[in-house]
Amino acid sequence: MKTLLLTGGMGFIGSHIVYGLLKDTDWNIVIIDRLDISGNPDRLTETDIWGREKSRVKFIWWDFKAPINDLVKEQIGKIDYIWHLGASSHVDRSIIDPMSFVMDNVVGTTNMLLYAKEVKIERFIYFSTDEVFGPMIDKPFKEWDRYKASNPYAAAKAGGEEMAYAFFNTYGVPVIITHTMNVFGQYQHPEKFIPLCIDKILKGETVTIHADKTTTISGTRYWIHARNVLEALKFLTNNGKVGDKYNIVGEKEVSNLDMAKFIASVIRKPLKAEMTDFHSSRPGHDLKYGLDGTKLHEMGFRYNKTFEKSLEDTIRWYLKNRKWLKS
Repeated sequence: MKTLLLTGGMGFIGSHIVYGLLKDTDWNIVIIDRLDISGNPDRLTETDIWGREKSRVKFIWWDFKAPINDLVKEQIGKIDYIWHLGASSHVDRSIIDPMSFVMDNVVGTTNMLLYAKEVKIERFIYFSTDEVFGPMIDKPFKEWDRYKASNPYAAAKAGGEEMAYAFFNTYGVPVIITHTMNVFGQYQHPEKFIPLCIDKILKGETVTIHADKTTTISGTRYWIHARNVLEALKFLTNNGKVGDKYNIVGEKEVSNLDMAKFIASVIRKPLKAEMTDFHSSRPGHDLKYGLDGTKLHEMGFRYNKTFEKSLEDTIRWYLKNRKWLKS
């Protein structure tokens, strides 16, 4: 039986990971979370499996901008893996307050790496983002391509990523780095595009669609459900090479406009949309991202391709759980 230390386990992706591990493994899970704007215990306590399996989960309130002290180390106990997902992750907020993102994503990551250096673990997975590479121009980025961060969030994640690799290179911490793209699913924060669209369409409000300078070509994203992120992390924990990087690529590329149209069709309400030059309205944002998923695919990793059904199920879940559309 393995024990995982998961940072950010009360966040959107983290809660899907906890739910999936409780459902499909015998692992014990230690969660570190500070329960800020992103963390909410209801993401776990509302699930059907929580009542049966909560004894396998230990929660520790901690803000890892501070070093892991002896008391917290004792509370954590013996662990086998660290999955470091805890982070500040919203581009708009990073533009308003970049220093908080440096503290969370660079300083906080360094504190977790310092802790990992002291304990004997099998894997430390640092959960990074496609945004470290900047906008895709002609072809998707491979794992070791250069960075060109367009905003403070991306730069802070790149800083944490470089620190993780430095700890592998200098101290032998068994680091694996992942990049992933736009993750969706139930319990996502309402500031994110899919729940934001659902809320605006229900209210009859205008959805802003970020486009090119001509305001005719919508931005695009590759989308992946949170449960497929979990499958990739489990696969890499068992099969990934220490010191290497891996892209976890979304199943399907969808324009922001088409995403809003699909959401409106499921809700059965009209879409009011306005195309806006994203460079003018959202400096620091990129029109299109792209990751090359060949490496993980050639290793034999597969996940169920159910994008449309997963998206529709997610939309219908929000319609039944509208409190999650409120900030």
